[in-house]
Amino acid sequence: MYVNLYWLKNMKTYDQLLNNIMGQLNGVGRMIENKEDCFQTLTQMKAARSALSSLMNKYMRENFQACLTQCKRKGEHDDVCKKFFDEIINNS
Repeated sequence: MYVNLYWLKNMKTYDQLLNNIMGQLNGVGRMIENKEDCFQTLTQMKAARSALSSLMNKYMRENFQACLTQCKRKGEHDDVCKKFFDEIINNS
């Protein structure tokens, strides 16, 4: 089995990704408070949104089966599970 050691070594944990996102959002807050350049502020907002989207995609890639199993195990109807996954897809 081939393992890409560079990828494995540089893989960020959920905590690292969340800390990066929170840092970006804190920076955006300071930029708004200091009335910094509109385009630079928007660029940082887009970067935070992209980072959050990446985190969500990573989480779903790694937990999709467990989420689906959990949804079904709770005895929820198919429409509830479908609504859950539709919401994820529409917000990515």
